Formats: sequence, structure tokens, C-alpha cells
Amino acid sequence: MTRPTRRGFLAGATALPLAGTANARGAATAPDTVAADLSAYIGFGNKRSGGAGDTACGGWLAAELERAGFAVEKLPISVPWFEGEGCEIVAGAARAPLHPQPIVTPTPSEGATGPLVRVDAQGKADAPLAGAIALVDLPYGRWSSALAKPVRAPVDAAFAGGAKAAVIVTNGPTGQVIALNADGRAPMFAGPVGLLAPAEAAPFLDAAMRREAARVTLAGRGGRRAAFNLIGRLDRGKGRWITVSTPRSGWFGCAGERGGGIAAWLELARAAPELLPDHDLFFLCNSGHEYENLGAEEALKAAAPKPAETHFWLHLGANVAARDWHEGLFGLAPLAGSDSQRYLVVSPPLLPAARRLFAGLAGLESPYPSDRLSAGELTAIIAAGYPSVAGVFGLHRFHHVAGDDARCVDAAAVAAATAAFRQLLVTAAA
Repeated sequence: MTRPTRRGFLAGATALPLAGTANARGAATAPDTVAADLSAYIGFGNKRSGGAGDTACGGWLAAELERAGFAVEKLPISVPWFEGEGCEIVAGAARAPLHPQPIVTPTPSEGATGPLVRVDAQGKADAPLAGAIALVDLPYGRWSSALAKPVRAPVDAAFAGGAKAAVIVTNGPTGQVIALNADGRAPMFAGPVGLLAPAEAAPFLDAAMRREAARVTLAGRGGRRAAFNLIGRLDRGKGRWITVSTPRSGWFGCAGERGGGIAAWLELARAAPELLPDHDLFFLCNSGHEYENLGAEEALKAAAPKPAETHFWLHLGANVAARDWHEGLFGLAPLAGSDSQRYLVVSPPLLPAARRLFAGLAGLESPYPSDRLSAGELTAIIAAGYPSVAGVFGLHRFHHVAGDDARCVDAAAVAAATAAFRQLLVTAAA
């Protein structure tokens, strides 16, 4: 079994045909409603767990749940934080900003200095690493987590070889730094690690060929701070829970990564009390996602209904309906369709229904059985023993980069996916 463990935006939302047929108890979600929710989510800005944007977003969602009739609580969690001050790499006349990799191990105030040595994804270096600055040149990809072997292995090898610091070139579709999810409980690496945008990397790769000296500075303030998971509960005493979950936090604005999931989750919460009258309802919105699902793990331990009492769990992860792009001759150009690199996973008995309900929705139209594939928070849900599940996850082109803004998500596409998830809820609850 494999587990790869505001304005112009609103004006631009156009209606597309919705997947599935609206349930008799309520009409399908309208794109203009979704557009308003997306605009609100995007407007909170940076969504780092426990920060101002994440906290304000959680407050907004709590008010929406209360308006829909849920009893609301906020489950506190502790998360890392770091604010960089002068994080950079310098080699000769070349200078570029670095994104500090959490949990951050700072350099001395004067930085760490040594010859630049290139390290590939297999951890092979073309010069001795003792006293060096390791320049880890990742292969091209849509990167997401520092736990991935091509990320972690060469960094570990660099520090094992005596490197003073490591700089990771996160080669990907946009040329921007791709932030990497990290363990939220302890530092993952033996020394300071910074992330370098591939668009800024050329002079440092050249310097590494000549073994030129470089200085890496990762300075700032950090520690731990409070965040919270948001819970909306409607206990009717039925003894049969339906749970719908989604993360809300992330490294940057997260419009395409998280926006679609948040909007779909919110629309389902508004509809569910009438749509699912024979079930108890548990709507969960986690913070701490970027710290390797820290918030989700806490919710599973402390708050979620037990597997034996849960009829069905739907998880709305990353890239529910992020926009597709052309890339190549003219750089990146947005398209009307959705990025097909989104994966729908369902418990095997739900496969026929999922194929029917998501037909025509790129990527989602080809669901996978949950005993063969899962990722992220969905993996933890399945491992906890919940008997009937469905979830979506994926990595769109702007995943984990600062450019993941309103251009990256389309309200009509989110509405179409939401309509299909609505029908999946009805089917699974039957």
C-alpha cells in the first residue's frame, strides 16, 4: 500500500456549469457567494499559523459557523514562529534574500562564512563540505515539505560532512521561493538552513563552481505562540457524526492552496444542517498545517468524534480548485480551467459515486481508493481508523509561494467542486 505520505477578483468571477445535480433540500452554491468568501479569505493576507491573518480568519469563520447554527469552540495549540531580520546570502557582489527554514536555527549575528559547495538531491558534493556553505540544488518540482527525501537527505548529508549552513534552491514553476513544511515540535536539521529563489540562484551556483566564499545570515526573533483549531459542532443526539475538515493556515496568502477548501467548507457548513438532518455534524478548521499537520493531529487526539461514532469524514485539503496555467514561451499565463494536479481519494465503496459526481472536473474525475493513496492530513485521518472517508489534495503551480494570490483561484471552479462535494456528502450519508 502506497501513501505518498477584491474588487477585480469579484468582477472576474463567472458562472460555469456545476457538477452534479442540486439536492432537493437546497440549491447548489452560487459562484458569487463563493467569490465573496474567497475575497474575504484572501483579504486576511499572510496565513502563518498563530499570526494576525490566521487569527482574524479563524474569527471570521467562527462567526459564520455560529450564524449557521453551530456551537463553536476554539481548541488552542502551540506553534513555532520566526520573524527574520536580514536573512540573506552574499557571495562577492551577489546578494539575495533567504527564507529561513523552520524551526529556525539562527546563524551567529555576523553570519556563517565558508566556501560554497554545490550538493545534489542525492547528497553528493563536488568538494569537501567541512566548514563550507552547502548549496543544495533541488531538481525541478512542485515542492511542499522538507520531509521529502530529495530535500532532507542532502541537507542531512551536508551537515554530517561538516557544513556550517545549508542553502536550498527550491527549483519550481514560478522562480519564487517555495516554502517547505516542517516539523512543528523540534528543528529538523543540525544547523541553519535557508531557502533561495531559483530566480536568484545563478550567481551563487557560479560561485560554487569556483569555490568562492559566501556568507549566510539567518537572524531574527522567534519562539512559540498560541494558535487555535476551530470547531463547529451540531449535536442532535443521533450518535452518527459527519465530519468535514479543512486547514486554513499556510506560509503566504494561500489563495489557490487553501482558498478553495475554505470556501467549499464554509458553503457546506451553511448547507449541512438542512442537507443532513439525520446526522450530528462536526466541522473542523485546523491551524498549524504548515508544521506537518500539527493542528490536525491535536484535533484528532482531543476533539474529533471517535471512529466508531463517525459515519463519514470529508477532508478538503490543498488545491481544491486552483487555476491552471500555461508555462513556457511567455512565462506563466493563467487559464480558465483548474489545475489537474489535484487528487480525490475515497473509501473503495464510494468510488462509483465519486466517478459519476466529479465527471468533467479535471483531476477529481479520476478518484483513487483510500487503501492505495493518501497525503497530508487525510493520511492521519485514515490511520486513526475512520471507516468511510473522502479527501482532496494537490500542489498547484503557485503552491507555497508568495505569488499564490487572487489570480490563482476561480470562484466558478470552486463552486463546481463544492457542488460535487455536496452531493458526495448526501451519497455517503445515505
